[in-house]
Amino acid sequence: MRQRKKSERRFTTIRNFKHYVSVLLSHGEKIAFRYFDTPAGKEIVDVTYRQLAERIKAEAAGFAALGLAGRRIALLGETSVSWVASYVAAVAGGSVAVPMDKELDFDEILGFFEMAQVDAVVYSAAFEAKMRPVVGRHPTVRWFLPMTAPDAPAEGGDGPAADGSVVVPIPSVIERGAADTAYDFPDTADIDRMAEMLFTSGTTGTSKCVMLSERNVVAAMNSACGTVEFFPEDTIVSVLPIHHTYELCCMLAGLNYGMTVGINDSLKHVLRSLKAFRPTGLVLVPLFVETFHKRIWDEARKTKKDKKLRFGVKLSRFLRFFGIDVRRRLFGELFEAFGGRLERIVCGGAPLSREVMRDFDDFGITIMEGYGITECSPLISVDPYFALKPGSVGPAVPSCTVRIDDAKENDAGHAEGEIVVRGDNVMLGYYHNEEENQKAFTPDGWYRTGDIGYMDADGYIYITGRKKSVIVLESGKNVFPEEIEEYLARIPGVGESVVVGRKNPEDGHIILTAIVYPDPETFPDTPQDEIYDRLRAEITALNKKLVAFKHIQALELRDEPFEKTTSRKIKRHLVH
Repeated sequence: MRQRKKSERRFTTIRNFKHYVSVLLSHGEKIAFRYFDTPAGKEIVDVTYRQLAERIKAEAAGFAALGLAGRRIALLGETSVSWVASYVAAVAGGSVAVPMDKELDFDEILGFFEMAQVDAVVYSAAFEAKMRPVVGRHPTVRWFLPMTAPDAPAEGGDGPAADGSVVVPIPSVIERGAADTAYDFPDTADIDRMAEMLFTSGTTGTSKCVMLSERNVVAAMNSACGTVEFFPEDTIVSVLPIHHTYELCCMLAGLNYGMTVGINDSLKHVLRSLKAFRPTGLVLVPLFVETFHKRIWDEARKTKKDKKLRFGVKLSRFLRFFGIDVRRRLFGELFEAFGGRLERIVCGGAPLSREVMRDFDDFGITIMEGYGITECSPLISVDPYFALKPGSVGPAVPSCTVRIDDAKENDAGHAEGEIVVRGDNVMLGYYHNEEENQKAFTPDGWYRTGDIGYMDADGYIYITGRKKSVIVLESGKNVFPEEIEEYLARIPGVGESVVVGRKNPEDGHIILTAIVYPDPETFPDTPQDEIYDRLRAEITALNKKLVAFKHIQALELRDEPFEKTTSRKIKRHLVH
């Protein structure tokens, strides 16, 4: 492959967030962010690193002037420069950032504010109307900080509400902070203090609040920079929700490098953003990668170019065997759909099909799988670009150590058990939840991920399933549904699937049942009986390749996609 000219790969090892802001400032007039002026707009706005760093410092000073230093500041809204600047300003200024999932029911969000004892909330224009009636009525929130000046004043006028609540737009916070030329970030803050609070998926009654320290966040950011191959000249496009630790960690790491970040404003506009911002790298979850993969092959079949594409793949493999890489020339049209410059994708959040990874590699796009969990800030491991092992999520990153607990030999002869983690990236604990804290850690202090897997002789981690989702058969055999679902995903016509254990009404034995949402593009206007028969035949053929106890014995079809989290994971606990 033709290599673009790159500077020496470099990044700064961050000590704390005060240091981080100084690194951002050192990138000067380089472009930090690019975004469309409005969701339907055509004009692109550029924000330099100098502008970003100066805004962060002014906002931190403004927070301090309001009396918010050391307090808990929630962040609610879509990905934006304002969201990122407010987050960094809060942490660097000694406050606690509380990123919120904007897709949650609003009453749930208000409940989470109360659970975390949030003092202030920074929110985007999308939440302006919902926030107005809350001013003066929430049990903990006293400062309401809209990212833009509201079109109308909050209830009760411009002054403080009866309980002392105030509405101060972020532009006013920045203006007030900019006037304080003597302000500097506190440098006496304890790096092990709580700096971030995050909620795991669930309702206010079941969700846990994860407490991360500044050390945790910095450790994950440094590990991301040290293990993933990116350069200051790179451009990434932010697609995933910004409140999610995976997206936020990768964005912070990218800004440390001095890369340019294009902001995608809607899932409907992803392709527009790719063409406009022309990324060299992407940070995604498998659902996006698999959707792109499906579109590539569907488009090829639709335009009758699928045979040509397969021939190109074979030719490319043959030439690469002799050290000749012509993928960019062979698949130029495909690259244009991604903006023409895409080289690598970091993928995490769930297992990715090896077939998909191989296809992208054949096209000239390297996929590196990573593994993480909110409680680990979130990064645990990454498959290194220079020594990829398909199917693995790589060895542990420098900030932590991984071991396998309660290991038993699996069918392949590997010592398989629960993945446990210790290191600078591991959370402080769950907020006000001693019972869950006791369950979360081993007696010697390692965090229990709840994931099952094994490590090879090189320390590469392979995840085989979730402890909670394991299906135990009468024979005592353990079946991890995620493994079976990976096979199902390769069947044409399977849009989404979840494998569960059902009791056979005849004998009471547990049988593996595939619940499938058929791909509507594969089966347009197809009768349900025909869809069932075709998928049942494919599953019968699949069973011949699996050991007997992993055979899928029943099939159920769904009319609608499965409910998902905002990070695009199926909410397995809702499937019955």
